[in-house]
Amino acid sequence: MSDFLVHVASISCIYAILALSLNLQAGYAGLMNFGLVAMFGCGVYGAGLVHRFGFPVAASLPFALCMAALLGLIFARIGRKLSSDYWGIATLSIAEIVRIFATNLEGVTGGAQGIAGLPTLFAEVRPWDGFARLALFFGLLLFVWWLSDRLMKSNFGLGVKLMREEPQFARALGYDIDGMRSIIMVITSMIAALAGVLYAHYLSFVGPELLVAPETFLIWSMIIVGGIANNKGVIAGAFAMQFMMAYVPFVKDYFELPSDFVAAARLLLTGGVILAFLLLRPQGIFPERIGGTHGC
Repeated sequence: MSDFLVHVASISCIYAILALSLNLQAGYAGLMNFGLVAMFGCGVYGAGLVHRFGFPVAASLPFALCMAALLGLIFARIGRKLSSDYWGIATLSIAEIVRIFATNLEGVTGGAQGIAGLPTLFAEVRPWDGFARLALFFGLLLFVWWLSDRLMKSNFGLGVKLMREEPQFARALGYDIDGMRSIIMVITSMIAALAGVLYAHYLSFVGPELLVAPETFLIWSMIIVGGIANNKGVIAGAFAMQFMMAYVPFVKDYFELPSDFVAAARLLLTGGVILAFLLLRPQGIFPERIGGTHGC
C-alpha cells in the first residue's frame, strides 16, 4: 500500500508542476492555452531523444528546456495575430501536430512504439528509490510554487495581471503586452518541460500516447477544481484529481468491469468534474485572492 501511495504522490507532484505552469498562463496572464501537452512533450521527448542517441542523462533537462522555450516563443508569436479564443484553438492544433510528428518520425522518436529503457532516477538506492524520487519531485514542486509566487508578486506580475484584466489600459500605461506574453510563455513552457523530463525518467518510457489532448484537459480540470489564479488551490486540485484517477482501477476490479472501463471512466471523470465545477463552483475550492497574499 505504501508503494501505491508513493507512486500516486509522485505522479501528483509532476502534474502539480504542470498545473502551476498552466495556472501562470491561463490564471494570471489570461492565455487560454489548450496545447500545454506540447510543452510537456518537449520534456518527455527531450529526455527520450537524449537517451536514444547516447548522450548523458544530465543533458536531458537543458535540451528539453531549450526546445520548450522555442515552442513557447512560437506560441506567443502566433498569439500576436489572433484573439484569445482563436489562439486557444490554434494551441490545441499545434499540440496535435506535435503528437503526429512524434508518431510518424520513427527514425527519430521511435514512432508509435516510442522510446523505452530510459534510466530511472535513484535506481541505485533501492528499495528506497521511490521515496527518493518523491522527495525530489516534491522539492521541485515547492521550488516552482515559490518561483510562481515571486514572479506574480513582482512588478512584472502586476503588469501581467493588468494585461489579463485590461489589456488596452496596460498598453496605454506603456506595458509591452507582446513582450510580456512571450516571457510568460517561455517561462511556463520550460516549467512544463521540467515536468516532462521527470515523467519520462519516472516511467522509463516515452511515446505519443503521452501527448493526447485529454492530458491537457486533465490539467485544466486540476486548476478549475483547485481555483484559477490560486497556486495553493491548483496544487490541491492536482493531488485530488490524481488520487481520484488512481482509484478508478479499484472500482473496475470491485465491480468486475471490463478493462476498457478504466480509460472511459477517467475521461468521464475529467469531463464530469470540469462541468460540475463550472456550473456549481466556477471559482474552485480556493478562489482567487485579490490583493495581499494573492495567489499564495
